Amino acid sequence: MSTFSYKAIDQDGVLKSGTTDADTIEAVYGDLASRGLNVLDVARASRLTTGIVRGLSFWKVKRSEVAELASNLSVIMKAGIPILDALDDISHTLDNKYLKRVVDDIRDRIQSGTSFSNALGQHPDVFPDIFIRLATIGEETGRLEGSIGEVAEHLQKMEDLAAMVKRALIYPIFALVVTVGALVFWMIYVLPKIMVIIKDMGMPLSFVTRLLFTASNLVQTYWYVMLLMPVVFFITLKILKQKEGTRFYIDLLKIKLPLVKQFVYNKLLAMFSEQLRILVVSGITIDRSLVIVGNAIGSEVFKRVLLKIRDQIMTGSRISDAMRQHGVFPTLVTRMVDIGESSGNLDNQFRFLSNYYYKRLGDISEKLGKMIEPILIAVVGVIFAVIIIGLLLPIYDVVTKFEKG
Repeated sequence: MSTFSYKAIDQDGVLKSGTTDADTIEAVYGDLASRGLNVLDVARASRLTTGIVRGLSFWKVKRSEVAELASNLSVIMKAGIPILDALDDISHTLDNKYLKRVVDDIRDRIQSGTSFSNALGQHPDVFPDIFIRLATIGEETGRLEGSIGEVAEHLQKMEDLAAMVKRALIYPIFALVVTVGALVFWMIYVLPKIMVIIKDMGMPLSFVTRLLFTASNLVQTYWYVMLLMPVVFFITLKILKQKEGTRFYIDLLKIKLPLVKQFVYNKLLAMFSEQLRILVVSGITIDRSLVIVGNAIGSEVFKRVLLKIRDQIMTGSRISDAMRQHGVFPTLVTRMVDIGESSGNLDNQFRFLSNYYYKRLGDISEKLGKMIEPILIAVVGVIFAVIIIGLLLPIYDVVTKFEKG
């Protein structure tokens, strides 16, 4: 699917321009015409423009805003107000201009005969796949407002999960930045002056002292390299994650590293349980649900396992039996799924698992700072111990020779 830019005139004679995603330019003409627009010009956007547009769209609309939109839309529709009027009311209350344009576009598409789910599908940069699929199910079952309410609850949980992650990382990042800053300050300003005094006194330099002197010179000469290293690291990591094979091993490393595992692994289990719960409640079959969750969970390891489980279920295996054959899921998850299959209340079991792992993740996020603190103290202590030893050794050697003499 490509991105196209267009210019058109609506039925009131107002000039409209924007971008839309479609497979062919003919599909763009057909889509714009179905919305009652007289097309003036359509052009395929370059890859660079497409990337910039999608990137800006991502930053323009926050997940919390989409959750609030879904919640408001569900409440208004449950009051018996038609969807077109509901979207019009919501559009007038939005502060985000980009999201306002998106809502207006959805309303125009519905007015011209497009279904709500298909209208949402024209804005995949704003609305997640689970929103679009649940809207489709809601339209098919006649309970659209209920499905949108489930989406609002789900997105709010995802937002709360992201907030937990941010809170947990504030202290470690702050401590790391302060530590590195103090170390760089020592290496660039304090250490060179002390080294000059030691050299002027003609003291013999030990191996540790010479190592410190060399490190200080390197930091002074190539300080800009240290600033670029984090940027290069993250860019390289981003490029590597574009490849499926590399992304798999990076994601596998995340759930294997001792300290990182506690956080990432429980987060993935919480997302897996919550997303599968909402899909099962909405009436989506388990095989389709596993594919949706696999594509949305953000872990190549979990995605591959979920697709394998889906294939095993399609050949007649029970969900819990298929999950036990893979080492990704803990015993608690497989046991609760087994109980849910036997009792026929699988959605309740996933609700229990979702709440359990959310609570566990919250506890871990509160304790993460205390877990990392001793490690940082130990690392900082070793670094500054080396610096102090390197500075005191020459003085110790001189004092020792003086006493012998």
